[in-house]
Amino acid sequence: MTIEIRPATPSDAPQILAFITELADYERARHEVIASVADIERSLFSEGATAHGLICLRDGLPIGFAVFFFSYSTWLGSNCLYLEDLYITPEQRGGGAGKTLLRHLAKIACANDCGRFEWSVLDWNKPAIDFYKSLGAQPQEEWVRYRMDGTVLREFAEGG
Repeated sequence: MTIEIRPATPSDAPQILAFITELADYERARHEVIASVADIERSLFSEGATAHGLICLRDGLPIGFAVFFFSYSTWLGSNCLYLEDLYITPEQRGGGAGKTLLRHLAKIACANDCGRFEWSVLDWNKPAIDFYKSLGAQPQEEWVRYRMDGTVLREFAEGG
C-alpha cells in the first residue's frame, strides 16, 4: 500500500469539503461548518490565496488532507508554518498516513526556512495528543488562544 502526498487542486474542493465535514463531525462541531465548495475553491485556489492544501492518497484514493499557511514570528524573525487542519479517515488511521503527511509538512517548513511548525489540538482529543507527542511535538500550555468571529468581529472592526 503506497501513501502519496500531493498539492490539492481546484478539482479536489468537493473532497476537501467532505473531509472538513467529517473532521467537524469528529470534533462535535459539524453545525459550525458553513463553507461551500465555492468557498474552498476561492480560499485555496484563487490568485493570491494564502492557504495551501495537500491531499493524502493511499493506492491512488484520497484518505485525508491538510490545510496550512505561513505565519510570522517576530521573536524568531522568520516565517512559520501553521497547520490549520489535518485529517485522515478513521479506517485509514494507524497505517502511517498521518505521520507521512506531517513529515511532508515539516519538509515544506524546512524548505521555506520556517522557524516553527505549529498547530492546535482540542484538549480532549487524547489519540491526537498522544500521536503528536510520540513524534516529539510539545504542547504550548502557557499560551491561550483567543478568537473574534462573526458579529463580534464585524462590530469591533466598525468601532462598536
